[in-house]
Amino acid sequence: MHRMELLFFSFLALLLICHGNGDVYIVTMEGESAINYRDGIDGFAATADDSIEGMDITSESVMSYSHHLEKMHDELLDSLFEASSYKKIYSYGHLINGFSVHLSPDQAEALSKAPGVKYVEKDVKIRKLTTHTPQFLGLPTEVWPTGGGFDRAGEDIIIGFVDSGIFPKHPSFATYNSDPYGPLPRYKGKCEIDIQIKRSFCNGKIVGAQHFAKAAIAAGAFNPVVDFPSPLDGDGHGTHTAAVAAGNNGIPVRMHGYEFGKASGMAPRARIAVYKVLYRLFGGYVSDVVAAIEQAVQDGVDVINLSVGPNSPPSTTKTTFLNPFDAALLSAVKAGVFVAQAAGNGGPFPKTLVSFSPWITTVAAAVDDRRYKNHMVLGNGKELPGLGLSPSTHANKSFNLVSASDALLDSSVMKYNPLDCQRPELLNKNLVEGGSFFVVKKVSETAQSLGAAGFVVAVENSYPGTKYDPVPVAIPGILITDVGMTKELIEYYNCSTKRDWAGRPLEFQATASIADGLAPTLHNSAPQVALFSSRGPDVKDFSFEDADVLKPDILAPGSLIWAAWAPNGTDDANYLGEWFAMASGTSMAAPHIAGIAALVKQKHPQWSPSAIKSALMTTANTLDRSGRPLQAQQYSGSEIMTLSPATPFDYGSGEVDPKAALDPGLVLDATYLDYINFLCSIPGVDSNEVLSITSSRCNATHGKPADLNGPSITISHLVGTQTVKRTVTNVGETETYVVTTRMSPEVALEARPPAMTVLSGASRVVTVSLTVRSVTGRYSFGEVLLKGSRGHLVRIPVIAMGFNS
Repeated sequence: MHRMELLFFSFLALLLICHGNGDVYIVTMEGESAINYRDGIDGFAATADDSIEGMDITSESVMSYSHHLEKMHDELLDSLFEASSYKKIYSYGHLINGFSVHLSPDQAEALSKAPGVKYVEKDVKIRKLTTHTPQFLGLPTEVWPTGGGFDRAGEDIIIGFVDSGIFPKHPSFATYNSDPYGPLPRYKGKCEIDIQIKRSFCNGKIVGAQHFAKAAIAAGAFNPVVDFPSPLDGDGHGTHTAAVAAGNNGIPVRMHGYEFGKASGMAPRARIAVYKVLYRLFGGYVSDVVAAIEQAVQDGVDVINLSVGPNSPPSTTKTTFLNPFDAALLSAVKAGVFVAQAAGNGGPFPKTLVSFSPWITTVAAAVDDRRYKNHMVLGNGKELPGLGLSPSTHANKSFNLVSASDALLDSSVMKYNPLDCQRPELLNKNLVEGGSFFVVKKVSETAQSLGAAGFVVAVENSYPGTKYDPVPVAIPGILITDVGMTKELIEYYNCSTKRDWAGRPLEFQATASIADGLAPTLHNSAPQVALFSSRGPDVKDFSFEDADVLKPDILAPGSLIWAAWAPNGTDDANYLGEWFAMASGTSMAAPHIAGIAALVKQKHPQWSPSAIKSALMTTANTLDRSGRPLQAQQYSGSEIMTLSPATPFDYGSGEVDPKAALDPGLVLDATYLDYINFLCSIPGVDSNEVLSITSSRCNATHGKPADLNGPSITISHLVGTQTVKRTVTNVGETETYVVTTRMSPEVALEARPPAMTVLSGASRVVTVSLTVRSVTGRYSFGEVLLKGSRGHLVRIPVIAMGFNS
C-alpha cells in the first residue's frame, strides 16, 4: 500500500530551533517619523506636508531628521541599561519613529514604562505566503505595444522585492541579450558583494541587493552556513517572484530535455531591487521586514512586492490596521510607493487574510486557463486520471506493474515504509527493470536508477487542504490523487498478482501505460479563485469583527506559475538543482500585480499609489473567459473540491485587466489624510493609538470607515439607510457617464446623479445610498457602474450586511 504520508514525508523541511538570551522587541516612540515631521522644531526644518504625496525621502532635511531620531533612540537605551546588556538592532526613522532591540523580558518591561515610549512589542516571524500568464492577461498584444514593446515595458520603473533574495546569474535577469540599462540617479540603493565570487549582485537590471538579518541573528535563529549572509537566494521564492514581476522576456523554460514555453515577467524592462528578509530554515522576522521596507522607500523604489506576511497578529494594538508593519506601509504609500501584498494561503476558509489595510493592494490567487492533466490506462481497459508532467510510455505498449512493497530485496526482515520507494538500494532491480513502479522527484530518480519504464504515486488516504501540483520528471510518471481511483488500481493490481502461501509475489500480470502529460490543455472556465487563496471578510480587530474594507482587492494568476528558480533553492525539494520551477500561492499572484502596477506607473508617472490601485480595481473582470460569472474553488460537505459562485470576498473587485487599467477613464484617489480619517473613524478606535502609531491627530469630525474614497464600498453593519460619497477624477478626455446600480434584493442601492459629464482633469462626486430591506444575516453584493460615452466602464463593488438596529 502506498499511503499519502509518502508525499508529506518527502517534502518536510527541517526547522532550526535556536534560542538566544532574551528576545527581539519592536519599540514605537513618541514624535513624528521623518515622513510625517512638519513642526520645524529642535533646529530641524519641516520635512512633511500632509497635502503632498510622493515627498523626496532622500532629501537632506529628511536624512538629517532621521539621524536625529536615531541619536535619541541610542540615548534612551544608554540611559536605561548597561551597554553590554542589550543590543539595538535597527533604528527606524523614515517611515515610523522607533527601533528594534534585543532585551531580556525584564528590560522590555522597564523600557515600556520609560518616558517617550509608546509601545514595546515582541517581534514575530513572517512566512512566505511564468510562461503563460502574460498571454492569458493579454500583455504581449494589448499592453506592451503601448509602451514601446516588451523591450520597453516597465522602462526605468524600480520594483523592490522584500523576499528571500535573488539568484543573480539567472538568464531571467541577464543583460547580455538586451539593450544596455542606463544609470538611475534617483535610486539611492546599494549592491552588496557576493562573498563567494567577490562580485556585485547588480548588473543594471538588478539595481540594488541588500540583506536584512540582524533581528534573526539576535534571536539566535540565523545559521550563516545555510542561510547565506548575503542577498543570494537559498530558498527559490524570491527569485521566482522577481521573475514573475520583472523577469526578461522570452526565456526558454527547459527541464529534463523538454521545453515548457518561454518565460516573461509582467514588466520585463523594469528594474529589480532586492531586500532579502526570508531565510531557508526559519522564515524571517518583522523587525527585519520593517527595516527592509524603510530602506526600499528611502532608496527610491516605485513599487514594493510583499509575498510575505506575519505568522501572528501584533499583540499590543487593538486594530489590525495599527501596527509597525502596516504603519510603515502607510508611510511608504505617502512617499508615493505602490504596495502589492499576497492575501495569504489560508483558503477557502473565511477571514484568513494576512493583509488588512486599505492602503495596501491585497492580491488573491487565481487558477488560469492552463491545466496539466494526464492519465494512465490499465490492462483491463480502465482509464485513471491523474497529474503528470512527463513523457508517455512507449506507444502502443503496456508495462507490468510492480508495487514498491513487493519489490523489497528482503521483505521477510523489514516492513515496507512509503519512504522506501525513494531508496533504490532497498529494491530488487530485477523485479522493477522494464516495468512500471506502483506505489515526486526522488521517486522518479529511484525508478530511473532501477531501469523502470516509469512510476506511479497513488494517494490512498486524502487529507483536507492537501494541494497537488504536477511535477516535471524525466521519465513517464503519474500522481493519482483521487482516492477512489487508487482503490481501483489496488484492486486490479492485487487481483492480477499471483502469490505463494506466504503472500510473496510469484508473477506480476497487472499492466499499465502512461499518457503524455507534457502539453497543457486550455480551459474557458478561467480564471477561477484558487482553493488555497485566503478569503474575506476583512477584520478590524483581533476578535475578528468585520471591517468596512473590501479584502482581497484584486485577483491575479497564482496557480502553477512557471518562473525562474534558484538552483540551490530548498523551498521545494522537487526543484532542487533546477533553474525554473512551477509554483502556486498568493506569493505568485502578488508579483503579477506589482509588475502590472509598474506598467501603469510607467505610463502615468504622476499617479499616486491609490490612483494606480483604483485603476486596477475599477477595470477588473468579474466574468471568466466563457462569459460566465467567476467561480471559486471550495470544499463540498465531504471535503472534496468543488466550484461555487465567487463573491468579492473571494476575488475583490475581480480579475486584473492590464489593458483596461492603463486607461481607466476615472480614478478614485485617496490621500494620506484620507487614510488617517479612516483610522479615526473605526468604531471603538483609540484616538491616542492612532496618534501613537501614525503621529497624526484625529479631527472632531471624521465620518465613518466606508467614507474612505476607495474603489469599493463595504458596510459590515448597515442599519436603516447609510449614504456615502465617492469622488471620481477624469484621467482621460472629457466624457459623459451614465450611472447605474445593481444589488441583491435585501439591500436597496441608489446612486446620484444618474448621469454626469466629467471634464478632463476634473472631479465629480457620486452619492451612494444603501437601505436595509430585509435582514438575512448574510452579506449582499452589488455594484455601482459608470458607463462612459467613450467606452470606459468603471465598476465599484458594493458589499453590505443589513441589521435591524
